[in-house]
Amino acid sequence: MKILIVEDETKVAAALKEGLEANHFQVAVAETAEDGFYLVNAGEFDLVVLDIMLPGRDGLEILATMRKSGMETPVLILTARDSVEDRVRGLDSGADDYLVKPFAFPELLARIRALLRRGRIDDAPTLKLADLEMDLIAHEVTRGGQQIDVTAREFQMLEYLLRNGGNVVSREMLARDVWKETARVTPLDNVIDVHIARLRRKLDAPFDLPLIHTVRGVGFVLKEPQR
Repeated sequence: MKILIVEDETKVAAALKEGLEANHFQVAVAETAEDGFYLVNAGEFDLVVLDIMLPGRDGLEILATMRKSGMETPVLILTARDSVEDRVRGLDSGADDYLVKPFAFPELLARIRALLRRGRIDDAPTLKLADLEMDLIAHEVTRGGQQIDVTAREFQMLEYLLRNGGNVVSREMLARDVWKETARVTPLDNVIDVHIARLRRKLDAPFDLPLIHTVRGVGFVLKEPQR
C-alpha cells in the first residue's frame, strides 16, 4: 500500500519514511504543499500524511482543494497546533484524522492502519486464492491457516500475483510495477527468479499442491491448484 508524506522537516520526513517502509508500506515524500498536491494527482496513494505548516501554501489549502476536486484519499494531518479551533479547522477542511506533534510512532502507525481499514471500502482488505490469504492491513500471509513469514519485497510480489490471479505476469511487468525499474541497462530477470524461488519454498513446498506456476518463456501465474 502506498503512502504519501507531505512534510518539510527533512529529519521528520526521513524518520517517518523509514518507519513506514519497515512496516511494509511504499512511501513517497514531498517537502512542499505544491509538490504534495502534484504527487497526489499524478499517483495512486492509499493515504496521505499531511503537515499543516508548509513553505508556500498552507497544507489545509491543499487538503481543501483535494476535497473540492472529488479526491477521497484518506488524509491524516500532522501539526504542532493543538487548540480545539485548529482541530476543528483541520477536520472541516476534509481531514480524516489529526495527530499533534510530537507523537509516538506506534500511535501514528495505529491511526494509519485504522484509516486504511475505513478508507478502502471498495477494495477488500484481504486477497484470497484457494487456501492462501493475504491481509493487506496487517501485512500477514497465511496458507491453510498457517502463517507464512515473507519479506517486504515478497509481500509486494505476492500481492501483485494475487491481484492478477489466473493471468500470466511477465518479468517485465514485475520489474516495472513492483521494482519500479524501467530504465535499467541489465534486466532484473535473475533477481525476480530468486524471489519467486523463495516464495515457492515458503508458499508451495510445505503443501501438497503448488499455487505458483511458471509459463516457460513468458512469466508466472498464481492459480488454483490442479488435483
